[in-house]
Amino acid sequence: MAAMARVSSGLAYPERFYAAAAYAGFDGSPDSSTKGVSSKFSNDGVLLLYALYQQATVGPCKIRKPRSWSPVEQSKWTSWNGLGNMASTEAMRLFVKILEEEDPGWYSRASNFVSEPAVQVEKNNDTIAEPVTENGIVLLETKTIPAENGNLSEPQDKDVVSEGFGTVGVYDQWVAPPISGPRPKARYEHGAAVIDDKMYIFGGNHNGRYLSDLQALDLRSWTWSKVEVKTAGEASQVQVAPFAGHSLIPWEGNKLISVGGHTKDPAETMQVKVFDLPARTWSTLKTYGKPPLSRGGHSVTLAGTSLVIFGGQDANRSLLNDLHILDLETMTWDEMGTLGVPPSPRSDHAAAVHAERYLLIFGGGSHATCFNDLHVLDLQTMEWSRPTQQGEIPSPRAGHAGVTVGENWFITGGGNNKSGVSETVVLNMSTLGWSIVTTVQGRVPLASEGLSLVLCSYNSEDILVSFGGYNGRYSNEVNVLKPSHKSTLQSKMMETPVPDSVSAVQNATHATRDLESETVTGQEGNIREISVDNIESEPMVSKVEETSERLLAALKAEKEELESSLSKEKLQTLQLKQDLTDAEARNTDLYKELQSVRGQLAADQSRCFKLEVDVAELKQKLQSLESLKKELELLQRQKAASEQALNEKRRQSSGGVWGWIAGTPPDQQDDA
Repeated sequence: MAAMARVSSGLAYPERFYAAAAYAGFDGSPDSSTKGVSSKFSNDGVLLLYALYQQATVGPCKIRKPRSWSPVEQSKWTSWNGLGNMASTEAMRLFVKILEEEDPGWYSRASNFVSEPAVQVEKNNDTIAEPVTENGIVLLETKTIPAENGNLSEPQDKDVVSEGFGTVGVYDQWVAPPISGPRPKARYEHGAAVIDDKMYIFGGNHNGRYLSDLQALDLRSWTWSKVEVKTAGEASQVQVAPFAGHSLIPWEGNKLISVGGHTKDPAETMQVKVFDLPARTWSTLKTYGKPPLSRGGHSVTLAGTSLVIFGGQDANRSLLNDLHILDLETMTWDEMGTLGVPPSPRSDHAAAVHAERYLLIFGGGSHATCFNDLHVLDLQTMEWSRPTQQGEIPSPRAGHAGVTVGENWFITGGGNNKSGVSETVVLNMSTLGWSIVTTVQGRVPLASEGLSLVLCSYNSEDILVSFGGYNGRYSNEVNVLKPSHKSTLQSKMMETPVPDSVSAVQNATHATRDLESETVTGQEGNIREISVDNIESEPMVSKVEETSERLLAALKAEKEELESSLSKEKLQTLQLKQDLTDAEARNTDLYKELQSVRGQLAADQSRCFKLEVDVAELKQKLQSLESLKKELELLQRQKAASEQALNEKRRQSSGGVWGWIAGTPPDQQDDA
C-alpha cells in the first residue's frame, strides 16, 4: 500500500528521480553533487546518494581512482565505483527510495526545488541561496538578505506553501477550498475513492435513510457534479439499492468497486458491485468460492491484487472479527485462518497495508466501547501480533478514516460515544510511533464519525481530502490538508524499527548512524557540513567502503529475493492455470459421463415402466382366471348334482314297473 501511494501521488520515473535529485541539491556537477543534502543524512548516506546520482545520470564509473590526498574525493569514487554495472533505472529507484526513507515528506516540498536554480536572487524575496565550499564539497547555504524596506527578514519557513492552491497557505492545517456546483446531500458512512483527479462519493446515511447517489468532485476546479447512472437495460446491469457502511475501491483505472454495506433488505452474503465510469452502469461482480456474511462497518484494504476484508457488523448487529480475501484476478473468495490472537470483534475501525505485507488494524468499537489498540497481521505467515506503540498514543475512537502517504498513516475524525475526536494523528508504520499533526476546535465535520478521507495529488503535491461525517448533524463539507510530515520527523519517540522489517536498505542505513564527524547548523534551512579530520582519513575511507559494501550486498540480496519471489509467483500462477485447465477437462469428462448415465437411467426407467404395465395386465388376467375357475367349479357341482338326480330318477322308474309285473315283495324292492 505504501508503494502504491507513492507511485500514485506524484511524478513517474524518471521525472520523480530528477525531482528528488533537485530537492536534495544535486545539479549534475561532480564538484557540487552533494550540496543541499538535508542534515538528517549521515556521511555515508550522502556518499551513497552521490554514487546513485552519478550511476543514474552518467553511468558506471569509468574514471580512475583519484590520487588526491582528500579522503572525500576518494570516498566519492569508492562509493560510485562500488555500484558496478547497476542499471540507471535501478539507481534512480534506489535514490528515491533512500530519500523517502530518510525524509518521508520530501515530495510535499519538492515543488520548492524542482524549478529553482542553484542560485536565485529576486528583488521581492527575503532569502538567497549561495554555494559555499567546505572540505572539498560544495554545500548550499541559506542567508538572510535585506528586503526593499531595509528590514531584515528571517529565511522562509519550510511550512509555507507556494502559491497556486487558493486559500491553502500552510502545511499540516485543515482548510476549506472554494467549492462550486450543486453540493451533495449531507451524509456519513459513505464510500469515497479517487480516479483521474476526481473524488467519487457513493451512498451513505442521512437521517436514518440510506442513499444510492454517485457524486463527483473535480479536484482541479473544486466543482461538484452528479454522475448520471444509466438505467438497467441489460441482464448484466443492476439497479443498485441504497447502501451505507460500505467501502469504495478504485479498480482498473476506470471502475469503482463497492464492497458490502448495510441496506434495507440485506442479502445473506456480501455483495460486490462494480460501476463502469465510461459506460455509467452498475453491475454485480461474479465471484467464486464462499463469500463472507453480509455486513457493514468493515474494512476493505487493497493489498496487491487482493482485497482484504476484516470485521464489521452483520445484519443481526452481531460484531465480527473474521478475515476474508477476494482475489481480483480470479474473483475468488477465501476465508483465511490465522495464528495468534486476533483483534476483538469490532466495526468502524481503520485498516492499512504496509510494505505489501503487514495489515494494520487500529481502533473501532463494539456496541458500548471504543478501542485504541493496534493489531498487525503478517499476510505471509497469517499471524496476528499486538506490537508496542510509541509516541502519543491516540485516544479510543470509532468511525475514523485513514490514508497512507509513504510509510505514514494519517488518521482523522471518529468518535468515542461522547464527542467527536478533534486530533488528526499520524503513525509511522516502520517505527510504530504516533504523533499529532493538528487539532481542530469545536464541533466541526473533521471531529465527527463516518467521514471519508482520500489521498490525491494537486500541483504535484500530496493532499488529503475529507468529506461528510456526523457529529450531531450531518455534513457535506470538504476540507483539505497538505501533509509536511514535520510532526512525524520532530516526534520525540524512540525510533525502534518493526521486527522482521522488509526493508534491507532501511536497516542498513540505520545501522550506520553512529559514524562521527556530523555537524548540524543552528538555523533552519542551513545544510549539514561534512567535515573530515586528516588524522582519521583512512579509517573514514575504510568505514565508507565497508558501509557501501554492506548496503550493496543488502540491496542485491533484496533484489534477488524479490526476483525469486516473482519467479515463484509466476510458477505458482502457471501451475494454477494448468490445474484449472485439468479441472476443466475433468469437468467436461464428468459432464459427458453424467449425460451418458442420465441416458441409461432414462432407458431403464422406460423398460421399468413397460414391465409395470405388463405386470398390471398379467394381474388382470390372473383375476379373470380366478373368476373363471370359480365359475367352472360351480358348473361342475351343478353338473354333478344334475347327474345324481337323473340317476336317482332312473332307478326309481325302472324298479317299480318290473316289480309290479313280477310280484316282487316290497322289502326285496328296497334291497334291490
